[in-house]
Amino acid sequence: MAVHRAIDSSRRRFVTAGVTVGSAALAGCLGGSSDGTDDEANGETGGDQSHGAALAPVGDVEFDSVPEDAFVAFPQYADMAVALGHGDAVNALFSTEMAGTTMDKYYHHLEGVSFDWEGLPDPLEGGLTKEMLYDLDSDVHFLDPSYPVKHDDDWTTDDVDEIASTLGPWLGNFHSGVHSEPAPAYADGYEYYTLWEVFERVAAVFRERERFEALEAVHADLRDRIESDLPPKSERPTAARVTLGDGQFFTYHLNAPGYWQADTRPLAARDALADYDWSGDWGTVDYETMLEADPDVVLHLWGITSRYSIEDVRERLADHPVGSDLEAVRNDRVVAGGMRYQGPIMNLFQTEMTAKQLYPDRFGEWPGYEPGQPYPDIPSDEQLFDRERVAAIVRGED
Repeated sequence: MAVHRAIDSSRRRFVTAGVTVGSAALAGCLGGSSDGTDDEANGETGGDQSHGAALAPVGDVEFDSVPEDAFVAFPQYADMAVALGHGDAVNALFSTEMAGTTMDKYYHHLEGVSFDWEGLPDPLEGGLTKEMLYDLDSDVHFLDPSYPVKHDDDWTTDDVDEIASTLGPWLGNFHSGVHSEPAPAYADGYEYYTLWEVFERVAAVFRERERFEALEAVHADLRDRIESDLPPKSERPTAARVTLGDGQFFTYHLNAPGYWQADTRPLAARDALADYDWSGDWGTVDYETMLEADPDVVLHLWGITSRYSIEDVRERLADHPVGSDLEAVRNDRVVAGGMRYQGPIMNLFQTEMTAKQLYPDRFGEWPGYEPGQPYPDIPSDEQLFDRERVAAIVRGED
């Protein structure tokens, strides 16, 4: 059902592009949010040497060899590339230092796993430009084309098509983060995916099905372990996921659909902000509103990154006449959260972290996070997933 365009394969490893953006036929080709078994998602598109992947809104994309230069904006795709053994293909990274140092904090615990992020350009600093994309000369662009078209007036669908036809295809899905609305040009047939469904499509691009399945099994074991030991809902703490701003909190729902909540939703804590609604990817509340919600635990988003010091956050709250009355402040349960832009490896660590922060009696005490240091050491008998198993998979030894 896809409409294919021939591309000069003597220069580009990308052979075919998917259905025209915005086409209603896309929904039928993808068949909704995949269950992970369709051939296109798995990269099985024929008996020759070509391989492909399918991800809304772009649709079907086919390659005649594995991409060697991969454009990345948001860090989840860099983490996916590292997890699949192709981190050296990444040629750009949003918020380079914050993202790179955060990934390092997790990779520190995986022997033989690293990511050379220093020196990578930030493609969104000052706005994404076609000139940068031409300079990078990538084989694939791991970015949802809806993102620049919706957020940057300088981008049109014609620009998107130009990059795809002259350089390499787009493959990304931004709006699955919180199930937000895509740009109107991509609305027809837009699909929403889980983090691990997106990871499956990226694995198809790199022809790394076995690594994907092995890491997916680790994730399934982690989910099963957590879900089997959650306390009854009435005994779960209330929690709020926030980022402290200037006189306000940026707010996020713990249990909302979307892969930005992939490290909180499985823990199923009671969302202290569940009754507060907002439009867009996040909301804001003032100190008085936060005190009305008064969560047992405050999960400070980005708290493990170099952008924030969790110690400074705690001090600011304790020194505020209203913030100091928060239950989480009084009971020392303001804790460092991870990044929303999490790939599969980051998600394993951040899910473990959140489990311990919310349910120490069930999953072991969270030792706390010291700013600037790696993810803390967890005793082997209290780890919720096997680090060496993950490292071996990434190294290609599992």
